Amino acid sequence: MKVRGQRECKDCGTRWSYYETGSVACPDCESLRSVGLDDERREHTDSPATLDLSEVREAVDARPMREVAADAGDRTREYVRKRGFIHAGDLATLDDTYLAAQELRHAADVFGRAFDPTDDEELYFLSLLRGADVGERPDPAEVPESMHEVRGLAVGDALQEYHRDATKWTDDNDRDGAGRSALETLGEHVRRVRALEGDVAPQTAESLVTAARELADYLREDDEDALGRARDRLDRVAEQ
Repeated sequence: MKVRGQRECKDCGTRWSYYETGSVACPDCESLRSVGLDDERREHTDSPATLDLSEVREAVDARPMREVAADAGDRTREYVRKRGFIHAGDLATLDDTYLAAQELRHAADVFGRAFDPTDDEELYFLSLLRGADVGERPDPAEVPESMHEVRGLAVGDALQEYHRDATKWTDDNDRDGAGRSALETLGEHVRRVRALEGDVAPQTAESLVTAARELADYLREDDEDALGRARDRLDRVAEQ
């Protein structure tokens, strides 16, 4: 939605940024009576969110792994629900923490339901749990074959949300239509990944992530080289 981010409380005069708090309530007196100070409204889809998995990690040796997985799933689900990719009118990058959170969310669901997970599956889950909140994910080659769909589903979900925001941003900022055309191609790939329920090679999923980032570079900076790389990458994915 489009909002005036800089606000002033009518009751106590406090000024704050909606872009930073995600709330129209005054941070000092909690009054809902405020007025926007900006001359124009800006698109904003993001909300303040921090992913902290330290307590979940501390429980690994003290609680059953199913409970640990359920807790990890709850925390990552809440995190991705709050996230968006347009901040005060600016298009953000598809960041690694969001991708890792989506992957851990899916891995926690699959691992928590597994009757007898393999050592490789447990190592994969623990690797995500160890590094997701600092944006670390296993390399594509390190994802167990039984978890390929987890990586694919995570990337599919992340790209669906990113594609939605990038398209919204492009409607207001892409003047020649080149970005819109490339985004439509990316969207077709994302729909295919989701239709296959994530059953694609991890390397293919990562190629789509890279293409999305290259498209964002073009949209934000008018980087024609980035657009060319994104198009070539999407063409190669289509040939696989």
